[in-house]
Amino acid sequence: MILALNIGNSHITFGGYTADGKLVFSSRLFADSALSSDELLYKIVNMLALYGVEPHQITGVIFSSVVPTLTGRLREALRKMSEAPVMEVGPGLKSGVRIRMDTPAQLGGELLCAVVGALQRTAPPMVVINFDTATTLLAVDAAGTLVGGAILPGPQCSLAALVANTAQLPQVELDATPRRVIGTNTPDCLQSGIVYGTAAMLDGMVQRFCAKLNAPGAAVIATGTLPASIRSACTVDIDYRATLVLDGLFTIWTKNTRR
Repeated sequence: MILALNIGNSHITFGGYTADGKLVFSSRLFADSALSSDELLYKIVNMLALYGVEPHQITGVIFSSVVPTLTGRLREALRKMSEAPVMEVGPGLKSGVRIRMDTPAQLGGELLCAVVGALQRTAPPMVVINFDTATTLLAVDAAGTLVGGAILPGPQCSLAALVANTAQLPQVELDATPRRVIGTNTPDCLQSGIVYGTAAMLDGMVQRFCAKLNAPGAAVIATGTLPASIRSACTVDIDYRATLVLDGLFTIWTKNTRR
């Protein structure tokens, strides 16, 4: 079994794949930057056990990380867990994606994997959206080249900033659909603003991306912590795949191990 892991700013996601690419399981843990290597090892081994997988069944590991403080600790945890080869997404690995950006090396591994996973699902052109602490939109042209993107605050980040920096705005639930667009009390107004405001932002940004790509019918593929309420409020058709980054990790593994 191939174990794929991604450390994002908010969560650690991981999944197990058979050699032919079948996803056996996937799970997600809160990404606490204070975790030691032994604590990471404990969490990974126990999560594997939850799905009936023993460390000796792991024949290979691939991971990406956008949290430098956890990257080295994860490497150490994986060395303690198994003797299986470990691959880290970064310069030198084949991804199959051409990148036409000013500094390709600055592109986070998580985002690269999302694009790789998206290209396995549908043909370009496309807009790939990753929801984490930040919301990142990536533009892929008709030739399959990653040509750029945009970074915005994620909905949870926006809500947290409002609640933390105002005296009377309460925490509200984003997973539920707002009762009305025009709220008649503070919680309803806040929920409407975050849910429908984020949806309108996504619709507008996707429209602008598609115009720049000269591709009004470009596919839109999303992953990450996108509340269903926001997804259903969008007018653009979004193909959501929770394991898109993990799928990309497995694809990169196969590209760099098959001869």
